Amino acid sequence: MTRRLVAGAILFALVAFPELVRSQPPAWTPVQTGVTARLRGLSAISPRVVWASGTSGTVIHTEDGGITWIRSTVPGAEALDFRDIDAVDARTAYVLSIGDGDASRIYKTSDAGKTWALQFRNDNARAFFDAMAFRDARTGIAMSDAVDGKLIAIRTSDGGAHWSMVASGLPPAVEGEGAFAASGTNIAISGDRMWMATSKSRVIRTTNNGRSWTAVTTPIPAGETSGIFSIAFADPAHGIVVGGDYKVETAAVDNAAVTSDGGLTWTLVKGLGGFRSAVGYVQGMPDAKGVVIAVGPNGSDYSTDGGRTWSPINGPGFHTLSIARGTRVVWAAGEKGSIAKATF
Repeated sequence: MTRRLVAGAILFALVAFPELVRSQPPAWTPVQTGVTARLRGLSAISPRVVWASGTSGTVIHTEDGGITWIRSTVPGAEALDFRDIDAVDARTAYVLSIGDGDASRIYKTSDAGKTWALQFRNDNARAFFDAMAFRDARTGIAMSDAVDGKLIAIRTSDGGAHWSMVASGLPPAVEGEGAFAASGTNIAISGDRMWMATSKSRVIRTTNNGRSWTAVTTPIPAGETSGIFSIAFADPAHGIVVGGDYKVETAAVDNAAVTSDGGLTWTLVKGLGGFRSAVGYVQGMPDAKGVVIAVGPNGSDYSTDGGRTWSPINGPGFHTLSIARGTRVVWAAGEKGSIAKATF
């Protein structure tokens, strides 16, 4: 095949891809996990290796694409609610529990869940940690609800052996600001850029690995039970936030916004089927910025144009999702130990 023909084939694939996805919409395939906990933490490493976490100290993972699931026991964590899990590989994962005071903790396993080390125990009685994210195996950040008008975040650069406060640079909090700990997807990282989405529909962003931060107000309405619940970036420029009111699951008014300038400005988009608690980019695609999926307890939706328009995915609702980098397999988790996957 000549170079001209190859170039033409690639161009055709890029142009035709959205139409192919729309004509062959994704579908959820459930897998049996053997647990009944509510799952809100999910981390896909590959199409075969996935970790999940939830209520009653539940941590499970699969190494064979969901055929079998291995349950871990985290000592002393039987009553904890693990709302976030971030895995590095089949052996290494971090899990975060939520709650006031010392109920907010971070544990780590380096042997596929056989043993767990307590790395962080919150000693601020008024703090409440909501989510974490890792750029790589050693570098991570976690965020808490604000205390006394100050945003709280901690970070590690040595694989969690030490966690330290982000002592300076964070902007002042607005009254009642925190994060909705619904899916463990309140933080996004791309290189030296990080974004934290808050319950007051602000995005706290840094472009220099946390040396300085700025706050941007998005057009998502914020209230007692409404605001931004999830944030994702395809690259340093293109991102999306989703949310809504978790007490009105079917409401789909002004609950998503996109950015193309790294989060400096946000534009409302419409078309989601209701409140959505997690969003992500399917990056193993010809257009990594174009294919987006969002899930919530009443259903899920996908977009082939970067979130500007949406189509529903038939099937149940979920609380959280995860997409292994560079793959086309989307994993979602929710009530009563439910996990499903969809392949684009």
